[in-house]
Amino acid sequence: MRVLVAMSGGVDSSVAAALLLDMGHEVTGVTLRLWGGESDSGCCSVADVDDARRVARTLGIVHHVIDDSELFMDRVVMPYIRAHAEGITPNPCIECNRHIKFGSLLERAHRLGYDAIATGHYAKVERIDDGSYILLRGNDPLKDQSYVLSSLTQDQLRSLLLPLGGMHKSEVREKAALLGLSTASKPDSLDVCFINSREGRGNFLAKYTDLHEGEIVDSSTGHTIGRVDAVELITPGQRKGLGLSGGRRYALSVDIAARKVIVGSAGQAYEAGLQLRDITWTTQGRGDEYLDGMKVLVQTSAHGKVRNAIYRDGLVIYDQPERLVSPGQTVAFYSYDFPDMVLGSGIAERGISAEETERQFRQLGSSVDVSSMDIKPIDISFIDVSSIGAQ
Repeated sequence: MRVLVAMSGGVDSSVAAALLLDMGHEVTGVTLRLWGGESDSGCCSVADVDDARRVARTLGIVHHVIDDSELFMDRVVMPYIRAHAEGITPNPCIECNRHIKFGSLLERAHRLGYDAIATGHYAKVERIDDGSYILLRGNDPLKDQSYVLSSLTQDQLRSLLLPLGGMHKSEVREKAALLGLSTASKPDSLDVCFINSREGRGNFLAKYTDLHEGEIVDSSTGHTIGRVDAVELITPGQRKGLGLSGGRRYALSVDIAARKVIVGSAGQAYEAGLQLRDITWTTQGRGDEYLDGMKVLVQTSAHGKVRNAIYRDGLVIYDQPERLVSPGQTVAFYSYDFPDMVLGSGIAERGISAEETERQFRQLGSSVDVSSMDIKPIDISFIDVSSIGAQ
C-alpha cells in the first residue's frame, strides 16, 4: 500500500513512519508548513521541518514539504480570531485536523495516487463486519487522541492509518531510540502552534482584532464588582484572571456586545446540558435519527472527564449538572455500551438549564420528565466486540 505519512517533526509521527515501513508499505513522508510567523510550541516551526527531514533520511524514505500556510490562515487562524471576537472559544487543533490534515492533505494524497494517509495520533481505526470503519480510543489512556479526531467521517476513516493506536508513549520513545531517530527524546508539542508562548493569546489576538475592557457584574446583585482588560479573553467557567477578592467567583456568561462578564458562585457554574451545532457522525448509518433519545458518553476536552448524557436532536442532556463548557468547544460522543468507540461530535453552541431541557423535550413531543426518561441502549450488535483491539 502506498502511504503518505504526515510528519510533524515529533517522535510520534517519526515512529508511525517507521512502523509502516516495517509492515511493508511504500512510505513517503510529508511535512506541512502551516505557520509563517514565529512559533516556539512545536509542529509548525522551521526546526520541526528540519527534524522531520532528518528522520526521513534516517529511515530512507522520500520526504516532501508542502506550504499550506494560506489555507491554514484561512481555515484555522482567522476563524480562531473571529470566534474570540464573538465570545466563542474554538479548538484550533481540531479545526486543523478537520480542514488541513484530513481535508486538503487527504485530497492531495488521493490525487497523487496514494492509498492512505497516516499520522502519529494515539487512536485506532478498525474495519468491522459490515465493511464500515470505527474510531476507537488509543491504548494509552494518558495519550489517547480520539477526542481530537472525533469529527472525522467514514470517507476519512477508510483512508487513514494510525499505527500508534495500540502503543503507549514509553514504547514509542523506546522504538525511536532503538532506530536511532533524532526525535526520540524530543518534548511533546502541547500549545497552539501559531501563538508564541512569550506573546500569549491576548497579545496575539490584539494584532488582528480589537479587544475591549469590560465590567464584571455580580449575578445576584447586578452590581459592578470589577473590570477585565479584555472581555474577549474570558470564557464561561473561568475563575483565574478575574482579579476578584472576597471568595471564589466564576464567569457564568460573557456578553461581548455589552462588554460585561457575569460572575457567580461555584454552585452556579453548572449547566444541565448543551445545545450543539455542526454535528458530524463517525459511525456509518448511525447518526442523528439513530441516536435520538439514546444514552451516550460525552467528552468536552482532550483529556477531560467523561460524562453520562442523553442525546436528543442536537441536545446533550447530562444525567447530573456539570461544569460550564465554553461555546465553541468540541463535544465528542462515545458509545455508552462500548466506551472506547467514538460515535461523532458537535460544537457547543450554548449551555442549557434544567428548566430549558424539560421545555425542549416537551417541544419535541415528549411529556416525560427528563430525570425519569426511559432511555434506549445503543445497539452495538453489528460489531464483533471480541475482535476489537485484539492486535
